[in-house]
Amino acid sequence: MSRLLPLALLAALVALPLALGPSPYLLNALIVTGILTIGALSLNLLLGFTGQLSLGHIAFFGIGAYVSALTSLGFEVDLGFGYRIVHEPWPAAVGFGLATLAAGACGWLIGRLSFRVRGAYFVIVTISFAEVVRLVALNWVELTQGPLALTGIPAITLGLPGIGTWTLRTKLQNYYLVLAVGTLCWLVVARLVGSRFGRAMRGLKENESLALSVGINATRTLTVAAVISAAMAGAAGSLYAHYLRIIDPDVFAFTTTVSMVIMVVAGGKGTLMGPVVGGLIFGLLPVALRPVMAPEAQWIVYGLVLIVILFVMPRGIVPGLADLVRRRPARPAPVLEPSPVVQR
Repeated sequence: MSRLLPLALLAALVALPLALGPSPYLLNALIVTGILTIGALSLNLLLGFTGQLSLGHIAFFGIGAYVSALTSLGFEVDLGFGYRIVHEPWPAAVGFGLATLAAGACGWLIGRLSFRVRGAYFVIVTISFAEVVRLVALNWVELTQGPLALTGIPAITLGLPGIGTWTLRTKLQNYYLVLAVGTLCWLVVARLVGSRFGRAMRGLKENESLALSVGINATRTLTVAAVISAAMAGAAGSLYAHYLRIIDPDVFAFTTTVSMVIMVVAGGKGTLMGPVVGGLIFGLLPVALRPVMAPEAQWIVYGLVLIVILFVMPRGIVPGLADLVRRRPARPAPVLEPSPVVQR
């Protein structure tokens, strides 16, 4: 039954645009929510399965956005001492791949530096890293245009040899692209968690001393998890850049990381469906409240919903609903009455 739920949700998401009709507003909300849900999936790999809280996760998202945008736009930058780099525009699909690799490389660097001292030190390192990257994007105007933003980012073009190419300009096309990438990321996490490596991650989260005693390399395991998590966040950032077609240093806003953490914790950290459910609820809740409430009231209701969920289901929505299903009393078996004996 539990295996059918992801398939049922995927089928519902595939059919959702057909049910909504041509509504650019709702499609835009679904696309942005889907991109943030991919970020929440990547964060859940660290927070949910290894127990490491990354409050600077938006750095990998922003790095993916800028790398993909600059790869597809091209740039010319002076490094000093007579060195100058000139890059001609490459296809946006190549930028997507490079964004994933660059974010993953940054995840490896942060993992190698900070996982030797975990806990609060890792949180501080990730926050500091995100702020450093934001300041670079803000002040390196020759490369990033700073607060003026990078504009005219091309849409992603997909193509197959002998068939043709498709430039994904419409919202419907971008919706299915985000859904496809999100499904792929979910499958990667599911495969990873169910493997021997996933058991090592959970072992480090539950009892690090016992995991170390059976030969699990903590630093290597956590670093690999950080690389995969950062790479998925970079892929989400690339989708964000090519969908909006414009990015500025506000892409590194700390509130986006907070939104991802809320999606993971409220949905159920350490579960496969938790970030998806939490992402859909808290991504679409502001959209549902916007027509009927003032902005201040929207955030009050947003906070109240989060508080109620965490009070009623402290472990998150998905584990809470699973507990309710398990506690439901089974239907008693019918009692068969003995048939009367006919005496002659």
